Amino acid sequence: MAKLLMIRPCCFGYNPQTAVNNAFQTAGPQDQVHEMALAEFDAYVALLRKHRIEVIVAEDTPEPHTPDSIFPNNWISFHPGQMAILYPMYAPNRRLERKKSVFKIIMDEAPRIRWIDMSPRERQNIFLEGTGSMVFDRENARAYACRSPRTNEDLFFEVCETLSYKPLLFNALSQGQPIYHTNVMMCMADRYVVICLDSVPGEKDRRMLLDQFTEDRKEIVGITTEQMNHFAGNMFQVFSTDNKPCLVMSRQAYNVLTPEQRRTLKSYNTLITPVLNTIETNGGGSARCMLAEIV
Repeated sequence: MAKLLMIRPCCFGYNPQTAVNNAFQTAGPQDQVHEMALAEFDAYVALLRKHRIEVIVAEDTPEPHTPDSIFPNNWISFHPGQMAILYPMYAPNRRLERKKSVFKIIMDEAPRIRWIDMSPRERQNIFLEGTGSMVFDRENARAYACRSPRTNEDLFFEVCETLSYKPLLFNALSQGQPIYHTNVMMCMADRYVVICLDSVPGEKDRRMLLDQFTEDRKEIVGITTEQMNHFAGNMFQVFSTDNKPCLVMSRQAYNVLTPEQRRTLKSYNTLITPVLNTIETNGGGSARCMLAEIV
């Protein structure tokens, strides 16, 4: 069982620095965006806790201004053995999310943590945005990543070497453009994988993925491009304090699933479906992006 770190926003809003290559992000009316996002965030936390999932909430600070702080999984990941990796971020204002106030909360939970800091690669325009860029299969020691401007291949391989994970790198496209984060089109769980194979154009890449899923005995729950565009790939499996598996996805993602897909996913775990419409529209991220698991 892992604890979940979430960042309660104080200045959430549309971020033009990330919108340049995030096709899922659009600007809605900004006058009430923060208040609506805050209500969605608080309801999400309450829903997780209702299902006996341990959540640690860190309050964001007004300065420096960080409109995407609600998505901490991009700049940090945690690993067994009290290890944490800090990642280089594409957007300059997202680099400011590594705040002392958040580190203090992390250190309170894991005081003997060992840091691996890859963030200085930002100065070389080398980026790898955590568990947005990479989807981990921790049990089988695999890491999946689709190529994008936010996912440097060499750094991806370096992380895999650090973790002793097998790297699986592939192309994934949406409307002819690279999908900016792997966790938009793929969710890895203990006994299944949710994936939009329609977004993987190359037969060689598709075969590599399918062969790996078969080897690892994962049931494949395929989603369509249309479902992916409604954040159906941005799911995350978590475990309660009594070790019951739960699958988190937004209400929008749940609503676009077919009855058969819902039945399959419910056969493996309880489904948790918070309403995140404002966060998804303006931030271009969904339920998985808001969670950084402390293991």
